[in-house]
Amino acid sequence: MRPSDSLISCGKSGGIPVRNLWLLMLYASPLFRELDSARVAVEDMPDELPDILAELLCRRVEKRIRHSLRPGYRHREEVLCRLRGRVDLLRTEREHLLERGKVACRYDELTVDTVRNRFVLAALEKAAGLVRGGDLACRCRSLGRALRHMGVRGERPTRQEVSRERIGRHDAEDGAMLAAARLIFDFALPSESAGDVLLSRPDREDVHWLRKLFEKGVAGFYDVVLSPDGWQVEAGTALRWQQRSNLCKGMDEIFPAMRTDIILTDRDAGRRIVVDTKFTSMLEVGHYREKTLRSGHIYQIYAYLRSQEGGEDTLADTAVGVLLYPAVGERIQGAVVIQGHELRFAAVDLAASAREIREQLLQAVGETSHFLAACAP
Repeated sequence: MRPSDSLISCGKSGGIPVRNLWLLMLYASPLFRELDSARVAVEDMPDELPDILAELLCRRVEKRIRHSLRPGYRHREEVLCRLRGRVDLLRTEREHLLERGKVACRYDELTVDTVRNRFVLAALEKAAGLVRGGDLACRCRSLGRALRHMGVRGERPTRQEVSRERIGRHDAEDGAMLAAARLIFDFALPSESAGDVLLSRPDREDVHWLRKLFEKGVAGFYDVVLSPDGWQVEAGTALRWQQRSNLCKGMDEIFPAMRTDIILTDRDAGRRIVVDTKFTSMLEVGHYREKTLRSGHIYQIYAYLRSQEGGEDTLADTAVGVLLYPAVGERIQGAVVIQGHELRFAAVDLAASAREIREQLLQAVGETSHFLAACAP
């Protein structure tokens, strides 16, 4: 099977090294913003991602411990010798507890043995067995013992229990700690060795998660790398059709909406770039030729660009469109100008090194001269 036929298969996930899937996950995570000086280490040594994620988790847990763990309420039902909370009259009467000087109570207890804290404890214990560095493994175990000493003793919660956790404005530190813990448990990715599990082609709905990973990874990368240079990065932005009036009643309810993957805006330089990620091959078999660009993708990015012209935002009149595809072992680059809008067709080689992936992503949205230089054979 050719790489262009299927981006995912058994073995190397269609030629995409697992370390690069993890790199996309790290880009997609808000934790990537916290790597600071360690960011270079990630891109130089992607195989060390488990150690880096464990380091991030330890850093977050240590910070949370310094400010004390956030407690929460847990519902309890116990037989006590004194009244606490509400009385369970039915159980008290059925078991004749009053005759023994006891009462069945239902109450909410304030404790640090909460779902999120138990999940973080389980992540520390798992990270201790994943990391390569002995000192880091000891650090994970030490923090785990500290959490247990503080009262976190319950079993690891289920995914459903963790998904019900809601992070408020005052729980930002807990949110980052939970995000790091989730990444530790998400090491269950397709391995680079042959196994019993097969993944389907990327045009099937059961690999929707990998499509979203590619989209969110690219958006997170641009947010981290371009934002310090004055770029505004928007992901999942809804565009408005410039309708003057509805001629038929009820059209608003059935008229399709437009939502872009990524919009990059540099107002100081007067530039706007609309990036649409596609987790499929760039070329398909045409009616009259062996290979052709996918027409549906061109119509889509064309609509994104042309539908926004003539509005209050003048940057939309000269916006650049980029169709960004993954590629395995091959790169196809191209650019055209249609009615004043530059359209670029770029591919990122996910089998390349992490540093090369970074350069390709920047090249796709860079200056035209740099992009055209990359298109040259």
